[in-house]
Amino acid sequence: MIRTKRKINKMRGSRSIGGGCSKKRRGAGNKGGKGNAGASKQHWTWTVKFDPDHYGKHGFKRPQKMIEKSNPVNLSFLEEKAEELLDKGLATKDGDSIVIDVTELGYNKVLAKGTISKALTVKSPSFSESAKAKIEEFGGEVIEL
Repeated sequence: MIRTKRKINKMRGSRSIGGGCSKKRRGAGNKGGKGNAGASKQHWTWTVKFDPDHYGKHGFKRPQKMIEKSNPVNLSFLEEKAEELLDKGLATKDGDSIVIDVTELGYNKVLAKGTISKALTVKSPSFSESAKAKIEEFGGEVIEL
Protein backbone atom coordinates (compact mmCIF):
# COMPACT_ATOMS: atom_id res chain seq x y z
CA MET A 1 0.00 0.00 0.00
CA ILE A 2 1.36 3.38 -0.96
CA ARG A 3 1.68 5.96 1.83
CA THR A 4 0.09 8.98 0.26
CA LYS A 5 1.13 11.45 2.96
CA ARG A 6 4.87 11.14 2.30
CA LYS A 7 6.43 14.18 0.68
CA ILE A 8 8.06 12.17 -2.10
CA ASN A 9 4.65 10.81 -3.14
CA LYS A 10 3.03 14.22 -3.06
CA MET A 11 5.83 15.68 -5.18
CA ARG A 12 5.72 12.86 -7.79
CA GLY A 13 5.72 14.35 -11.22
CA SER A 14 7.28 17.68 -10.25
CA ARG A 15 10.73 18.24 -11.72
CA SER A 16 12.68 19.33 -8.63
CA ILE A 17 10.67 17.56 -5.89
CA GLY A 18 10.55 20.58 -3.62
CA GLY A 19 14.26 21.34 -3.81
CA GLY A 20 13.99 24.62 -5.66
CA CYS A 21 16.09 24.82 -8.78
CA SER A 22 16.96 21.41 -10.20
CA LYS A 23 20.70 22.11 -9.72
CA LYS A 24 20.39 22.73 -5.98
CA ARG A 25 20.41 19.14 -4.65
CA ARG A 26 22.86 17.78 -7.18
CA GLY A 27 26.23 16.17 -6.30
CA ALA A 28 28.22 15.61 -3.13
CA GLY A 29 28.95 19.31 -2.70
CA ASN A 30 25.43 19.68 -1.41
CA LYS A 31 26.16 17.38 1.53
CA GLY A 32 29.61 18.76 2.37
CA GLY A 33 31.81 16.26 0.52
CA LYS A 34 32.02 12.58 -0.26
CA GLY A 35 32.75 9.91 2.33
CA ASN A 36 34.64 11.12 5.40
CA ALA A 37 35.34 14.55 3.96
CA GLY A 38 35.10 17.24 6.63
CA ALA A 39 35.24 14.78 9.53
CA SER A 40 37.31 17.25 11.52
CA LYS A 41 35.55 20.35 10.16
CA GLN A 42 31.96 20.63 8.99
CA HIS A 43 31.03 17.07 10.03
CA TRP A 44 32.71 17.20 13.44
CA THR A 45 29.46 16.69 15.38
CA TRP A 46 28.75 13.59 13.29
CA THR A 47 32.27 12.31 14.00
CA VAL A 48 31.91 12.79 17.75
CA LYS A 49 28.56 11.02 17.83
CA PHE A 50 28.99 8.14 15.40
CA ASP A 51 32.76 7.60 14.99
CA PRO A 52 34.52 8.71 18.19
CA ASP A 53 37.51 6.37 17.63
CA HIS A 54 38.28 7.82 14.20
CA TYR A 55 41.31 9.77 15.43
CA GLY A 56 44.21 8.52 17.55
CA LYS A 57 46.12 5.28 17.87
CA HIS A 58 44.32 1.99 18.52
CA GLY A 59 45.20 -1.68 18.58
CA PHE A 60 48.41 -3.58 19.18
CA LYS A 61 51.97 -2.40 19.29
CA ARG A 62 54.55 -4.37 17.40
CA PRO A 63 56.23 -6.78 19.85
CA GLN A 64 59.77 -5.79 20.81
CA LYS A 65 62.65 -8.25 20.79
CA MET A 66 62.93 -10.13 24.03
CA ILE A 67 66.38 -9.78 25.55
CA GLU A 68 67.36 -12.71 27.72
CA LYS A 69 68.44 -11.19 31.01
CA SER A 70 71.36 -12.71 32.84
CA ASN A 71 71.12 -13.17 36.58
CA PRO A 72 74.73 -13.44 37.79
CA VAL A 73 76.19 -14.63 41.09
CA ASN A 74 79.69 -13.97 42.44
CA LEU A 75 82.14 -16.56 43.70
CA SER A 76 82.35 -14.74 47.05
CA PHE A 77 78.63 -15.44 47.60
CA LEU A 78 79.04 -19.14 46.78
CA GLU A 79 82.06 -19.32 49.10
CA GLU A 80 80.17 -17.74 52.01
CA LYS A 81 76.96 -19.72 51.56
CA ALA A 82 78.44 -23.13 50.67
CA GLU A 83 77.97 -24.66 54.15
CA GLU A 84 74.52 -23.09 54.49
CA LEU A 85 73.46 -24.55 51.13
CA LEU A 86 74.66 -28.00 52.26
CA ASP A 87 72.49 -27.77 55.36
CA LYS A 88 69.43 -26.73 53.33
CA GLY A 89 69.97 -29.50 50.78
CA LEU A 90 70.58 -27.14 47.85
CA ALA A 91 74.17 -28.39 47.48
CA THR A 92 75.78 -31.81 47.79
CA LYS A 93 79.17 -33.05 48.95
CA ASP A 94 81.26 -35.10 46.53
CA GLY A 95 84.43 -36.28 48.30
CA ASP A 96 86.07 -33.11 49.63
CA SER A 97 84.41 -30.69 47.18
CA ILE A 98 80.98 -29.12 47.42
CA VAL A 99 78.76 -29.40 44.33
CA ILE A 100 76.57 -26.32 43.74
CA ASP A 101 74.05 -26.01 40.89
CA VAL A 102 73.42 -22.25 40.57
CA THR A 103 70.28 -22.75 38.45
CA GLU A 104 68.56 -24.22 41.53
CA LEU A 105 69.38 -20.96 43.33
CA GLY A 106 67.88 -18.88 40.51
CA TYR A 107 71.12 -17.72 38.85
CA ASN A 108 72.41 -18.37 35.34
CA LYS A 109 75.97 -16.98 35.31
CA VAL A 110 78.97 -17.16 37.64
CA LEU A 111 81.27 -14.13 37.96
CA ALA A 112 84.71 -13.99 39.58
CA LYS A 113 84.34 -11.33 42.28
CA GLY A 114 85.81 -12.49 45.60
CA THR A 115 88.16 -15.30 46.51
CA ILE A 116 87.79 -19.04 47.08
CA SER A 117 89.47 -21.04 49.83
CA LYS A 118 87.94 -24.46 49.21
CA ALA A 119 87.28 -26.76 46.28
CA LEU A 120 83.90 -26.11 44.67
CA THR A 121 82.26 -27.93 41.79
CA VAL A 122 79.99 -25.36 40.19
CA LYS A 123 77.30 -26.13 37.60
CA SER A 124 76.00 -23.18 35.58
CA PRO A 125 74.86 -22.29 32.04
CA SER A 126 77.70 -19.75 31.71
CA PHE A 127 80.86 -18.60 33.45
CA SER A 128 83.21 -15.66 33.06
CA GLU A 129 86.73 -16.67 32.04
CA SER A 130 88.24 -15.38 35.27
CA ALA A 131 85.65 -17.30 37.34
CA LYS A 132 86.64 -20.54 35.57
CA ALA A 133 90.31 -19.83 36.27
CA LYS A 134 89.69 -19.12 39.98
CA ILE A 135 87.56 -22.25 40.50
CA GLU A 136 90.07 -24.53 38.77
CA GLU A 137 93.01 -22.88 40.59
CA PHE A 138 91.69 -24.17 43.95
CA GLY A 139 91.09 -27.71 42.66
CA GLY A 140 87.43 -27.16 41.83
CA GLU A 141 85.57 -28.14 38.71
CA VAL A 142 83.53 -26.14 36.21
CA ILE A 143 80.51 -27.84 34.61
CA GLU A 144 78.65 -25.89 31.92
CA LEU A 145 75.01 -26.91 31.56
